Amino acid sequence: MKNIGKKVGLSIVVLVLIFGSGLFWLMQGLGEPIAVEAVEASQVSDGYFDGSFDKGRWSNQIHVEVKDGKIKSIEIEEDVTFSKEEVSTEIFDRVIAQQSTDVDTVTEATVTSKAYLKSIEDALKKGMK
Repeated sequence: MKNIGKKVGLSIVVLVLIFGSGLFWLMQGLGEPIAVEAVEASQVSDGYFDGSFDKGRWSNQIHVEVKDGKIKSIEIEEDVTFSKEEVSTEIFDRVIAQQSTDVDTVTEATVTSKAYLKSIEDALKKGMK
């Protein structure tokens, strides 16, 4: 009986540690502000530029095409851990419409929106004139 109690107790401790670690990983970065610099497409040379943002589950890689001083397309090379196509589509549409990273984030997806914007910012900075 004592062995069963020890095994159950140890199992509970292990499960709590696993759950706690997972929760920590999921929450990492939520409270930290992410500042996005406004980069205008008109400041960027024509070409294809890769950008990335590395922050836990919000890490992502983006591919941006600029032609004639305008952002023509934005594609995801490596997406955030818990992605929603409607969030990335909305952010990319806003950036292309404004030709800038200075856009509003998607409601209820602020950190994910900023993670995409940071990758786009990184890509555009690589192509600045």
